[in-house]
Amino acid sequence: MIFILACSQTPLQAQAQEFVVHSTALEEGAPLTEVHVYDGFGCTGGNISPDLRWSGAPQGTKSFAVTVYDPDAPTGSGWWHWLVYNIPADATELVLDAGSQSGELLPEGAVQGRSDFGLFAFGGACPPEGHGDHRYVFTVFALSTVAIEVPREASAAMIGFMLNANVLAKAELTATFGR
Repeated sequence: MIFILACSQTPLQAQAQEFVVHSTALEEGAPLTEVHVYDGFGCTGGNISPDLRWSGAPQGTKSFAVTVYDPDAPTGSGWWHWLVYNIPADATELVLDAGSQSGELLPEGAVQGRSDFGLFAFGGACPPEGHGDHRYVFTVFALSTVAIEVPREASAAMIGFMLNANVLAKAELTATFGR
């Protein structure tokens, strides 16, 4: 039976790549370093976004988006640390510190949404002291649209809705941090 299923795949299906995200700064399940920790709210990190690179995007991908989300934040709805969308389809990475407030290291056309820190930039990890390790989920979305249309002041929830309404595939990498 397995032989029959393998033979029933089209050549395109047999060659399809898995959509994945990698980083030289992050390792799956490993703690974030101080350079990726927020500078404020009692934390004293570098607040620098890590490099991210992806491959294996599905056919029909017209743009990408990247989010960083802490599902363990004691808010009832988690905490959005970074939202970048309208990344061109020919982009395959965000370089180290692409999430700076200037946005000058982002691919042309990419837009940073407002994080839960209130910034249009990357906001590093900063869980409450004594709250244990939090997970920081770095997600790259391959999207079926060239751009998502949201107001500049759109909430993370609205941006997330639009991303999920247009997603073709997701690739995730999860890091941790506690203090």
